[in-house]
Amino acid sequence: MPGKKSPLGMFAARGGLREKRKKFRWSDTYYKRRMLGIAKKFDPLEGAPMARGIVLEKVGVEARKPNAAVRKCVRVQITKNGKVVTAFVPWDGGLNIINEHDEVIIERIGGPEGRAYGDLPGVRFRVIMVNGVSLKAILQGKKQKPVR
Repeated sequence: MPGKKSPLGMFAARGGLREKRKKFRWSDTYYKRRMLGIAKKFDPLEGAPMARGIVLEKVGVEARKPNAAVRKCVRVQITKNGKVVTAFVPWDGGLNIINEHDEVIIERIGGPEGRAYGDLPGVRFRVIMVNGVSLKAILQGKKQKPVR
């Protein structure tokens, strides 16, 4: 029977169907990205959960519709590879603590599929530490920000 797509026979599934399924999985975008390691290759953090960087400037990012706000962010140059990313500064008065040339630690903000989070266009990271001290601890008055 020429032109038959599926293999026939008692033990046909052992090789034929398995190979066929393997081949057709490549048309699935998520499978392909995972197998080729696309996210890791183009990720500024290079697959790491956090990264250390130096603050280059403070910026205000306008929130997406329907919200009207200027979200406080910083431009950070990652130390290990020199890539520059925008990181969100959480909490009320968080930006007042951070100065230019401060050393910060950033983490992923947790948006869908590694993309931007919430109403922040193009922002995929957030600041969690400043000069080796937790940003939250400084804001709560539990710790002092060290001067570098």
